[in-house]
Amino acid sequence: MSGKAEFIPFQSSNFSKEETEKRSLSFYHEMNKRRSLRMFSNEPVPKNVLENIILTAGTAPSGAHKQPWTFCLIGNSALKSEIRKAAEQEEYESYHGRMSEEWLKDLEKFDTNWHKPFIETAPWIIVVFKKIYDLEEGEKKNNYYVNESVGIACGMLITAIHQAGLVTLTHTPSPMNFLSKILNRPSNERPFLLLPVGYAAANAEVPKLGRKSLDEICISFD
Repeated sequence: MSGKAEFIPFQSSNFSKEETEKRSLSFYHEMNKRRSLRMFSNEPVPKNVLENIILTAGTAPSGAHKQPWTFCLIGNSALKSEIRKAAEQEEYESYHGRMSEEWLKDLEKFDTNWHKPFIETAPWIIVVFKKIYDLEEGEKKNNYYVNESVGIACGMLITAIHQAGLVTLTHTPSPMNFLSKILNRPSNERPFLLLPVGYAAANAEVPKLGRKSLDEICISFD
């Protein structure tokens, strides 16, 4: 029996070259406004907005179209408090012995520490899990390029959050095994990323930082 998928016609947007250039530049300018934020408002955000954002992340390409990700959407206050407490325990250890002096020095410009109040302040947090393998009726099924696939999905997730007028922060307390326990995730899933999501606080500030120029990040072979 052939496992070949049914094929359907591709629906292309077919913009003119001028429109393509205009849209690419406009989108760059919009995304260049994106910043990681630690200062959140507790203003509610409708759940369906977050669900749309997660659906967008789910359109990411993946190895053999396995879609090896689970997005845990958390708005429950007690659960967020439990996650914050566990995350801060791990972060305290990182700031007091796990991180190198060079690492700590590189973080100084962000004025950050082991306290993570945004986990509770933001109306939602999304915890992304990667599926090392799938389980079908108790049988292991291989997934491929899992880190690459989930990383791409997270990039699209962050883009969708910004596009909706919300803000986020990529948070990776290490180790993150406590998330599997608190959220009761199965053995085939591993925590990948934690993102608080909401509106920026009215007094929010970010470090004055620049981004590398095109010449610094791109080498052309035309």
